Amino acid sequence: MAAIAETSAAVAPAAPRWERDPVLTVEHLTMRFGGLVAVGDLSFDVGRGDITALIGPNGAGKTTVFNCVTGFYKPTEGRIVMRHGPGRQEELARQVTDSGLRWKKDGDRGVFLLERMPDHEISARAKVARTFQNIRLFGGMTVLENLLVAQHNRLVVASGFTFGGIVGLPAYRRAETAAVEKAVYWLERTKLIDRADDPAADLPYGAQRRLEIARAMCTDPELLCLDEPAAGLNPRESAELNELLKFIRDNGTSVLLIEHDMGVVMEISDHIVVLDYGVKIADGDAASVRSDPKVIAAYLGVEEEEDIDVPEVLEDVVEAVGELPGAKAAEPAAGETSAKDIGAGKGGGGEV
Repeated sequence: MAAIAETSAAVAPAAPRWERDPVLTVEHLTMRFGGLVAVGDLSFDVGRGDITALIGPNGAGKTTVFNCVTGFYKPTEGRIVMRHGPGRQEELARQVTDSGLRWKKDGDRGVFLLERMPDHEISARAKVARTFQNIRLFGGMTVLENLLVAQHNRLVVASGFTFGGIVGLPAYRRAETAAVEKAVYWLERTKLIDRADDPAADLPYGAQRRLEIARAMCTDPELLCLDEPAAGLNPRESAELNELLKFIRDNGTSVLLIEHDMGVVMEISDHIVVLDYGVKIADGDAASVRSDPKVIAAYLGVEEEEDIDVPEVLEDVVEAVGELPGAKAAEPAAGETSAKDIGAGKGGGGEV
């Protein structure tokens, strides 16, 4: 029997990384606004070193989840656990939960209960940074100054909380030099170094999006939360965004993003969580999520999952979530234009 058990353990599939080593765990999250349940009993993990996409139709509750994670909302129920250091740290999380504390560190390990923390502590202590659907830069400041503002806590501490910056204390000068170097580093990574002295409001839309991400990265986050970073970007800008997010992931920062651009989601995501009306309907890698009938039905508004086998519906599926494994959209008749062609800009004659 022992040999059988060992064999079973050997062939059992390993748990995905987001379950073995989560940087963030959302447990039974519920957010009510009066009688409206925006998010209902939601649980998922964000893997350390992963890009995790939170997707779903408009009104699914994605931004509400972000607002709970980053402290803008206090959830009605549930626990949100942020971890520094490897593993699930179940014992440390239990100690913090039972003690009524907001957070606790043990050497290089730490657990933070975000639902108990004010938003400024979530950023400063738990190391969670975010961007917004609508760009929120300081338009009258230069591009460089926007990145220095993100580092103001360190500069204020270095000034001694007084006029140390004015008189040029050595500690402040060192901190200021380090802040400028960090800002320049992220301007180079986002290809904005040539615009460092320009007002942020003068940047084109795609560059402003990258500047927001650079500003968030100047806070040295463990988790970067991005709310629709590809919204309004053209294909070239989306490709540049993909490369930037992969670089951020590969250099140790976990990413949680909300995105409607399925091209971006399917190309860069290690893990995808799908919401519909505030409830999780799918959770897995890109291959499993893109072929899930519940996901397809939710995106297309199909009442019965069986209806997705209708050829006309399959064309909409291709347009919404990409080509499905094992499913092929009906070929258009001669002279007709398919949904896939329209998405590629191959429509004939008039505008779409």
